[in-house]
Amino acid sequence: MAKVIRFDGRAIGPREPCFVIAEACDNHLGDLAVAKEMVRQAKACGVDAIKFQHHLPDEEMLKEGVPMSGNFNIPLYEFLQRYALKLDQHYELFQYCKALGITYLCTPFSLKAARELNEMGLGAFKIGSGELTDLPTLKVIASFGKPMILSTGMAEWSEIDETIAALRPINEQIILMNCISEYPAKHSDVNLNVIPEMSARYDVTVGHSDHTPDIYTSIGAVALGAKVVEKHFILDRRQPGPDQSVSIEPYEFYELVKGVRRVEEALGGSKKVHDLEKPIRSWAHRSVVSLRAIPKGSRITVDMVWTKRPGTGIPAKHLEEVVSRTAACDIPAHHLIRWDELA
Repeated sequence: MAKVIRFDGRAIGPREPCFVIAEACDNHLGDLAVAKEMVRQAKACGVDAIKFQHHLPDEEMLKEGVPMSGNFNIPLYEFLQRYALKLDQHYELFQYCKALGITYLCTPFSLKAARELNEMGLGAFKIGSGELTDLPTLKVIASFGKPMILSTGMAEWSEIDETIAALRPINEQIILMNCISEYPAKHSDVNLNVIPEMSARYDVTVGHSDHTPDIYTSIGAVALGAKVVEKHFILDRRQPGPDQSVSIEPYEFYELVKGVRRVEEALGGSKKVHDLEKPIRSWAHRSVVSLRAIPKGSRITVDMVWTKRPGTGIPAKHLEEVVSRTAACDIPAHHLIRWDELA
């Protein structure tokens, strides 16, 4: 069984509640006041953590060769130069989240960014799908000794195998996220059944990072064993940005969290008659009844009896035992037959 991962006072793993992350990404457009409002709204929605991104554009990409976002009209490098949060802003958000009682998470997109976040005191590292195969960087992050949540979009099994094999000897605190790096993702490409397969293949806690434009697959992931759910978050979807098409607004996030908790309530594995079922069971089951009046001494034939509600008489499964018996008294029509009325 996968090990339970612990950080920031929370346990993530088997038999633990699903850990829900609001991915703020860069939907704040570099405005710290907007980022703080996102923290407040996420907290009000009931999420466990809000996640930001630490970009140092010159550390993570070349100026040329990275295409423009389909959701924004400038190159990604230029977008990040304009709108990425600075380290002091991350630290302020880190402290703000702590004061509000919500976990601050952050994705580093370069080794330098990871080192800065580690020195800041970040409790766990969320690694994006694009960095899953960056083993030199991931090994250093693993050496920090903190939990790592790894998204697996765009990855083949062999690539996930390599990453797990490289990191496990350094740090066993690994959570894998089923993910499809489409913006937005087609529902038919999400493949939620990968979640239990991934869990069995690596014996780790598995979650789901969702890029569909709605909440349904995120909720469905919980039914299939996801112990972490990450969904992109935006205050107003009319705002342009690289992640706009896969982000949901606060009222939707509230419904997502509610759906996750309802599904968790429903995941019990016992089959029994519940207390609230018992009153219904008493009338909803069928009993043997007379279809017409049966005089005393008559041999009961199949055309005289059948099964109807309520279920408070001879259970329907005994119909064949009633047929061929003899009426020990006059039995009226449309009557729940009792054993003492039969000879």
